[in-house]
Amino acid sequence: MNIFNIKTTYLFILFIAITACSDSFVDVPSKNPSADNFFNTEEDFGDILIGAYDLLQATSLANMVTEIASDNTLAGGDPETSDQPIIQAIDIMGHEPSNAQLRDVWRWMYAGLNRTNYFLEFKDNPVDTEFDKRNDLIGQVYFLRAYFTFTLSNWYGAIPLKIEKRDGVNRIIDERIKFGDEKSLDKPEKQDSVFALAERDLKEAITLLDPTKVKGQIPTYEVTTGAAQALLGKIHLFRKNFQAAADVLDNVINSGKYSLVPHAELDSLFEHNWENNSEAVFEIQYTDVEGADFGCLQCSEGNVMVGFSGVRDIKDHPQFDTGYGFNTPTQETYDAFEADDKRRNMSILDMRNYTKGFTPSAGETKLYNRKYLPRKGDIGLGDHNLTNSNNYRAIRYSDVLLMAAEAHAEISNTTKAADYLNQVRARAFGNNNHDYPYNGETDLLEAIHKERRLELVGEGHRFFDLVRTGKAAEKIEGFTPSKNEVFPIPPIELELMGQGENWQNPGY
Repeated sequence: MNIFNIKTTYLFILFIAITACSDSFVDVPSKNPSADNFFNTEEDFGDILIGAYDLLQATSLANMVTEIASDNTLAGGDPETSDQPIIQAIDIMGHEPSNAQLRDVWRWMYAGLNRTNYFLEFKDNPVDTEFDKRNDLIGQVYFLRAYFTFTLSNWYGAIPLKIEKRDGVNRIIDERIKFGDEKSLDKPEKQDSVFALAERDLKEAITLLDPTKVKGQIPTYEVTTGAAQALLGKIHLFRKNFQAAADVLDNVINSGKYSLVPHAELDSLFEHNWENNSEAVFEIQYTDVEGADFGCLQCSEGNVMVGFSGVRDIKDHPQFDTGYGFNTPTQETYDAFEADDKRRNMSILDMRNYTKGFTPSAGETKLYNRKYLPRKGDIGLGDHNLTNSNNYRAIRYSDVLLMAAEAHAEISNTTKAADYLNQVRARAFGNNNHDYPYNGETDLLEAIHKERRLELVGEGHRFFDLVRTGKAAEKIEGFTPSKNEVFPIPPIELELMGQGENWQNPGY
């Protein structure tokens, strides 16, 4: 299976058009397979699985926009025109429900979710020959559905879904949302109820995924048990089920399958040759060999965030290529790092003393998100800035350590919490001279929250971390409590569901 060669192999399967023919027309059988006769072999199941993975690539835009929504970065962009006004609006929490960028995130995430539903609808089909990997494939799909569901709910709150009672609890129905279903969807009252749905999918995924899979012996894109446990721990953390989060995240740590990239190699952590490394718990794969353009951003097999974040009109840089200059770190973010913290240069490209020429972005910080910049040597077919091959590190082992540290701190297991925190800090500085407590920092939980910012800056986690810890109003300029915790549901989607403003999020 090849995650990138999917455009011509299955898209016709996912959206099957059924045409009724009258006596006036010749009834010509379709050459395309239908679900009734498609799910017969391991290859069939694998092809549909690839289709579900493919929409992960469209999440790159969402990762950039949520970073801009936080206090980490500015919108940036063209200093003369302040282009992409919809992104500029999100930067100052001035976005309206009609924001086109927000609808794109909604549509692409739901498309991914519905592809997982399509697979699950036919998961029990009889096959020509039973194959050992069937349960593992189904487990991967339950993980993917949980990932899309959790991401959508973080963005839009209590999202509408098809829900049923199964084994005494609410579950997402294992079938597609078809044309006509949109007016009969279920909308939970609370965001937490949607998180619970994703949690149950992950628990099922963990029972089905093959725990013996070893990185390096499977395709790089494949979900593992460790990834499912890590995402489950994250959802427990968001739901404030701290003991459950500590338990499952400890399982990931104690598995021995992951380790931090050494301090000496930290500068290379986000380079191409370090993709899918020892701390890659879940990594979304990208490629630069298929062209794309602005007419269909979700069609790009490249990481769209990268070209958007690149330095504008950069001249003769030995490592980085040009881009559009969005998502620029603030001076305050740069200053949050201690001078001997190696992560500062790993995370932020400082162009203030660059003399060979570039166009500073709006905001004039001359600081750029080094983790996701266009690298020299990428092919970049089509619009070069839309097809960069930088993988997105969705869940890193350092993230797992810090989530576990937070969970243990919340249940007063301070020794283990400090140990996990200090593993991350020791890697950053190359020694234990900066272990907690440090620089007068005596509040362990606050220290962990600050460390998450430093470790994960530029990766799209900060906004939702501030929301879930209740600090967004304090840290984000323009943030309105009881409104900006989530984004507005696009009005056209409400209209299609026949709900008008009934289901719109408060404040919009």
